[in-house]
Parts: sequence; structure tokens; C-alpha cells
Amino acid sequence: MRASRLLSMLMLLQSRERMSAPAMAAELGVSVRTVYRDIDELGAAGVPVTVERGAAGGFALVEGWRTRLTGFTPQEAQAVFLGGLRGPAAQLGLDEAMRSAQLKLLAALPAGEQADARRVAARLHLDPVGWYQVASRVDHLHAIARAVWRDERLRIRYESWKGIVERTIEPLGLVLKAGDWYVVARADGDLRTYRVSSVLAASGGLGRFARPRKFDLERHWAASIERFEAGLYRGVATVRVSDKGMAQLRGMSAAVAAATAQASKRRDRAGWRRVTIPIESTEQAARALLVLGSDGEVLTPHELREEIARAVRTMARRYRA
Repeated sequence: MRASRLLSMLMLLQSRERMSAPAMAAELGVSVRTVYRDIDELGAAGVPVTVERGAAGGFALVEGWRTRLTGFTPQEAQAVFLGGLRGPAAQLGLDEAMRSAQLKLLAALPAGEQADARRVAARLHLDPVGWYQVASRVDHLHAIARAVWRDERLRIRYESWKGIVERTIEPLGLVLKAGDWYVVARADGDLRTYRVSSVLAASGGLGRFARPRKFDLERHWAASIERFEAGLYRGVATVRVSDKGMAQLRGMSAAVAAATAQASKRRDRAGWRRVTIPIESTEQAARALLVLGSDGEVLTPHELREEIARAVRTMARRYRA
């Protein structure tokens, strides 16, 4: 365990210019005291670690010193191969680089472990696009990715729900979610998210920008998704459903699926259960709940019952004609 931690510490120091003791402790999941003790161990083993005190200080390797250690475990090699997804890599213009990196990794592995690494690609495949969907066009993804790598400003023309707008952005990161690429960027002093398939034009040459030191892409994305979903559902509806209707509810969204998991197990005389689910609006909920057909009934709110009743009457007249 300790040897693995010392190796991880060495890799952290080699991949980053400088790290404070608290930051390294958080990264490794140990105490600050343990970090200082392990730093002493690295120094005793001949690793040239410098220590700079003060608010901007921390640990760093002597400039120019690097280890050539490439001791991948079989599990680590498999993880690298699993992470090398051809579709996203090709969209980013990194397909050939990914192939080259995997070949170099294979060459570095012992002969007995090469087959394990190759087995991942032969037995596991990730398709991020949903059923009955095609991948979105990402004509400008390569240009946006290049700007993200280089911390360069971009001028984009973007099709939003308000219309077509032009804006200068400072792209901070790219996210692939459910087959769609999104760029998180700073624009007019605020952090915003743009769907790459809605970018109609992107041009660079606007100079570099200073990346926010404390920006964490993964943490920002998780927080923004939580805020979006919290603001999306503005009401609730109580529905009565059969077992088949319950299964259909679970497939509507993560929030509705969570509501079904918390529903009471009590059944009425017909064997149906009641569930209170979150809804965006009366119109949206009516469209979504119509798929329940005869396996569901909206109990509240009254306006949602009326909206579904109107839709059913209209459909009945149309089919009788």
C-alpha cells in the first residue's frame, strides 16, 4: 500500500509543477502528516524534491528531473484501453494519437499482460448515443478543442432558443454527455455551457486568456446539472398506475425513476399503486403521461387531468372521422 502511494506521489509531482501538502493529501486520501513523512521517504530514496514555504509554496521536483518508471499493472493497462474510445477520439482529431499511445503501451507491457490489455477492446464497447438517435454533427469540435487545449479565445456564432447570436468565449473544457458534446466557457464574465452541435461558426486568432486557477470542470458540470434539474421541475403530479405503467414511468427520466423508487408499496383493489412525480409544466407532463395509455391515470393536479382529457377527446374525434 505504501509503495503504491509513494509511486502515486511521484507521478503527481512529475505531472504537476507544484503541489501543496493539503492538495496532495486530498488527492491521495491521507493526512498532511503522512504526506510529509512520504516526502521524506522519497528524498531518502534519491528523488530530488524541493520544498518552498509560503502561500504559493509546496513540493516540486528539481527542474529537468524525471523518472522513466512505466510500471503499469494489468488493471491500469486495461483501464487505459477502455478509456481510449475511438468515436470521441476521432471527433477530437486524436484518433491516430490514441492508436499510437496504445501501441506504445502494449510495447511497454510484459508479453503475458499484452493479451489482457487487448482483450478489453475485444470484449467491451461503449456506445454513448441513445436508442433511435444518431450522433450530433460536430463540425466545429476540432477548432473548439484546439482552443481548449491552448487557452485561446474563440468567436462563435451560436443557434440558441432565442435565435442566432455571436459571442466571444474563453473555452475552459469539453464534456461528452449522452452522445452530445458541450463546451463550458467563460463569456462576459459568466460561466456558460454551449452545445457544440449548435455552433454554426467558430474562429480563433483572438489571443490567449488566463484560465481560472480554481476551476474544476468535473465539479462545475455536476453542480450545473444539479441546478438545471432543480429548476426544471416546477411542480408535481400524482398518478395511479398498473405494474406496466410503473415500468413506463421509470423510463421517463432519472427524477421520475427516483420518485417511483420512493413510492408506497400499497396497492388498491385493482392492484395499482400511487406515485407522486416531478413535472416541468402541464403541457410537458400531458405529452409525457399520454404514453401510459390505459395503464395510468392522473389524479392531481386538476389542470393536468383536463389537459390529458382534451388531448384524448381530440384524438378520439380524429380517429372516428
